[in-house]
Amino acid sequence: MRKIQLLLAMLLLSLSPLASAGTIEMEVNGLVCGFCAQGIEKTLKGLPATEGVFVSLEHRLVAVKLREGADIEEATLRKALKDSGYTVVGIRRTQHSLDDLRTRSKKNGD
Repeated sequence: MRKIQLLLAMLLLSLSPLASAGTIEMEVNGLVCGFCAQGIEKTLKGLPATEGVFVSLEHRLVAVKLREGADIEEATLRKALKDSGYTVVGIRRTQHSLDDLRTRSKKNGD
């Protein structure tokens, strides 16, 4: 019985968003220029859980790579972007790397 409990605990941890660093991808309205991207990058890089940021103006995408073992609440991200003058339309958590997202953007004309 103890082994089953241990296996279940390990499974739950592996499914937890904190189990491994991931990426938070946000669809954002109001991105129009390079200054927008720079401002967003500066704001989001200031959050302790942020490892990196990627902004695609053409795809209205803002992606935040999380530090290992860290997380950012969606409300915190929405507030940071709203305070900067943008509207977050959607948020999803993925395992995409920022390099993958950059490559996809370039292939799609960004």
